[in-house]
Amino acid sequence: MQHPFTSPARVLAYSLALIMTACGEGKKTTGEETAGESKPAGPVGFDIAYMDTTVSPCANFEQFAVGNWIKNNPVPSTESRWGSFNILGEENNERLKGLLEELLQKENLSVGSYEQVAADYYYSALDTDNIEKKGASDLKAQLEEINAITSLKELTTLSANLQTKGVRNLFGFFVAQDDRNSSQYISQLYQGGLGLPDRDYYFNTDDRSKMIRDEYLKHLATMFKLIGADEATAAAKAKTVMDIETKLAKASRTRIELRDPEKNYNKMPLAKLKSLAPSLDWDAFLAGAGVNSEVAGEFVVGQPEFFKALQVTLTNVKLDDWKTYMIWHLLEHSSVYLSSDFVNADFAFYNTVLRGTKEQKTRWKKALQMTNGALGEALGRAFVGKYFPPSSKKYMEQMVENLRSAFRERINGLTWMSDSTKASALKKLEAFTYKIGYPNKWKDFSSLHIDRESLVLNSQRASQYEFKEMVDKLGKPIDKDEWFMSPQTVNAYYSPNQNEIVFPAGILMPPFYNPNADDAVNYGGIGAVIGHEFTHGFDDQGSKYDGSGNLNNWWSDEDRKRFDDRSGMVVSQFNQFEALPGEFVNGSLTLGENIADLGGLILAYYALEKSYEGKEKPADIDGYNYHQRFFFGWANVWKQNINDAELSQRLVTDPHAPGRQRILGPLANISEFKEAFGCSEGDAMVQSGDKRAVIW
Repeated sequence: MQHPFTSPARVLAYSLALIMTACGEGKKTTGEETAGESKPAGPVGFDIAYMDTTVSPCANFEQFAVGNWIKNNPVPSTESRWGSFNILGEENNERLKGLLEELLQKENLSVGSYEQVAADYYYSALDTDNIEKKGASDLKAQLEEINAITSLKELTTLSANLQTKGVRNLFGFFVAQDDRNSSQYISQLYQGGLGLPDRDYYFNTDDRSKMIRDEYLKHLATMFKLIGADEATAAAKAKTVMDIETKLAKASRTRIELRDPEKNYNKMPLAKLKSLAPSLDWDAFLAGAGVNSEVAGEFVVGQPEFFKALQVTLTNVKLDDWKTYMIWHLLEHSSVYLSSDFVNADFAFYNTVLRGTKEQKTRWKKALQMTNGALGEALGRAFVGKYFPPSSKKYMEQMVENLRSAFRERINGLTWMSDSTKASALKKLEAFTYKIGYPNKWKDFSSLHIDRESLVLNSQRASQYEFKEMVDKLGKPIDKDEWFMSPQTVNAYYSPNQNEIVFPAGILMPPFYNPNADDAVNYGGIGAVIGHEFTHGFDDQGSKYDGSGNLNNWWSDEDRKRFDDRSGMVVSQFNQFEALPGEFVNGSLTLGENIADLGGLILAYYALEKSYEGKEKPADIDGYNYHQRFFFGWANVWKQNINDAELSQRLVTDPHAPGRQRILGPLANISEFKEAFGCSEGDAMVQSGDKRAVIW
């Protein structure tokens, strides 16, 4: 199953890393580590046993700092990659499991309480006897509804209805802040409707892409056979789906094109939207989505040419073929919630073929992943009450202000930026707000019906609850307290429309933040994370938004060109990283994250220095000074092993560079790293002066 539709160039595009669903540090061990057993960071925050000191830090800092960890921690069979995000996520999952088991022991939980919906959802996901008995029977009425469609109007209504249930199809619809007027919410439409991870998978001519298309056709046929189609019919239906999706893919923009928030902002009234794709009954769609067209007013259409092409496809493709397409997307979304024959087929393609994962997770981990995905805030409310101490929040608040102060000084000291643009940058920096730990107010689940009878229907009801919450924002003031990640998530994000950085409780733990660690390692870990999110407000995308969260050019033309020239150096550097034989990092796709990594490191380094002003500098630990240990903290965060298949997919789809390149790429541009380890011009970890990228 693919992830639900999210808007590129929005909040989650500015997150530190893609959200991890299963990760954890094991108990302390002695000797070497194994994949399932990771030694937690000790009282100094970084374990020198991770290091491979046979390699010079100036030749390959990743190998020097964490080479032994990489050697001794292969990717577990149930994962496609394994690193710090996974390790902490796994530990948080164990914590969540304990909390859910406690809830399951309680009787008479109040209906509609966060405890009841979380406990009963988790129970329904654990009850494999019931799931196997049901098979796909809970989808029978919905499959019949699709087959009964007689017109494009009914198809449009169905499209909306399925989207409310979390089923991606045709295109994406969501409600979010208006990029040109962040004080209001607006309905937004985006390209979508694909079953493969990216449009390029439908066209690339390399052997792996051809193999994936062949396997996708087989998977499509398998799924149709599971609902009763014979071999020939299933194969024909598979081809139908592939043909439609290929047409949609052809009309879709590339991920690089989607990174430009200005080009993907096209506001229009409903009348113009109707003329853009008249075969879609937009009144029927809005009604099916629960949207009052009068309240909705105008719409932002991300990619108008996609909807023009969709109009042509709607009229040229037979209605029966559209029914087949809709049935597939209902199955694609629902398969993980059904009996094992559906689950196994889904895993074989989406996890093994695409990502190289060899083995499915144990049932409780699957159940937790589903519950967490559907009801993250309900679980988060229980999580922070037990696992997030006030002292962590206080430390983070101080660190954020230290980073802000360092950024202020960096902006004032820039030699390439004019005073007028500096003033605008500083104004935006001062307007930054931040959230730490968990929301000030919690969701009210009293209107959500969750029972123990049907996992797949629970998943749909949870999606409908979230969808209604989203569309109900139209016409209302901006909710400044809203969070776009659950508190237990191992991640962080920057919101351009809110101009805020957010750090969930889930990431404020080792190895990112360790209250027992020395400040140098913490600043190289969570400090660089804070700096990363700050810098997103000033990367190639975020820099197009002002301090109020609006797309608004606050740059002089000359300064923007100088910024673009420096950004181009980052693109060129990362384009040269060969992650797999013949497969390279896409410097344009990963530009925003690479700028944020580079800026985050610099800001954290100087914030650490500021924290020692007027104090005695710390003593060396394990023979390394605090400058060196700062960079160990960075490597500790991004250490990772990854399957080739997963890496290959991420090179196409992920706006983040792989972990290895996130360690190596930024450091080579930082003169402070060169000085800390006594590196010289010409060393692999040192970019030559004329190619060294210094932006913020």
